[in-house]
Amino acid sequence: MELRDIEIFLTLAEELHFGRTAERLHVSQARVSQSIKLQERRIGGALFERTSRSVRLTPLGVRLRRRLDVGYTEIMAALDEATAAARGQVGTLSVGTFDTHHQEIAKVLELFRQRYPQCDIRVRELLPADPIGPIRSGRVDVGLLWLPIREPDLTVGPTLYSEPLVLCVAPDHPLAGQGEVDVEVLGDHLVVDLDGPIPNYVWAAHTPFTTPSGRPIRRGPAIATLEEALVAVSSGQAISPIGGYVAGSRRRSDVTFLPISGGPVLQYAPVWRTAGETQLIRLFVQAATDALAPA
Repeated sequence: MELRDIEIFLTLAEELHFGRTAERLHVSQARVSQSIKLQERRIGGALFERTSRSVRLTPLGVRLRRRLDVGYTEIMAALDEATAAARGQVGTLSVGTFDTHHQEIAKVLELFRQRYPQCDIRVRELLPADPIGPIRSGRVDVGLLWLPIREPDLTVGPTLYSEPLVLCVAPDHPLAGQGEVDVEVLGDHLVVDLDGPIPNYVWAAHTPFTTPSGRPIRRGPAIATLEEALVAVSSGQAISPIGGYVAGSRRRSDVTFLPISGGPVLQYAPVWRTAGETQLIRLFVQAATDALAPA
């Protein structure tokens, strides 16, 4: 029995109407009748009882339908899986992001999973002190990093979203009582530094080395994680520009967040190893672009 004949039989068993079956399968009614008659001849018994008013399955037809349903479902699932694999839509994709970017990444993951349910997507946290290392090591297939990224072995995708910086200070710091601070105040205080292999030009986009007027910004304690930065700030050791998403997700009594006038705005884009580019990465970048496109 050909796969198409099985499909005709199962559809007719569901519709119990030759015309609707033909319309649903985009074939002629004569093709449906011919297929059923051929199957009945091969099997040696009637599968349907036909009258001028109705079509019903015979007991033989009921048994055949019960057995074919399971096999047909498995066959179609296998074909769908093979097609998806051939198109690069099956496998595991590891996505790296900073831990405060839940809202932005959630939209992307939801759309990607809707489009490619056979792909397993895993989210890994990137640390500010070493956002590129996990991509180069292969632990992360594609990461959402702030720009600029100018590394010869990495590809940078389209800019997806932005994040303004706020200033994080201790509650008893002299700046804490101000409603907004100018970015120039960074030249008056020790500022948290990073302890990690992040390129200087990448870190400078987050925390500049000089103020807009050219004054040097003095570096304080070096940290590796966001939590270490918040501890250093809350203890009064330093102040620090912090991504605005932190202020929305970290409700703490031991730090104060202040808007920064004239401060940097971080732009984020997907980044991946050029030599490791796959169809899954391209599909993810497209889903991210679609999910975060302006309404």
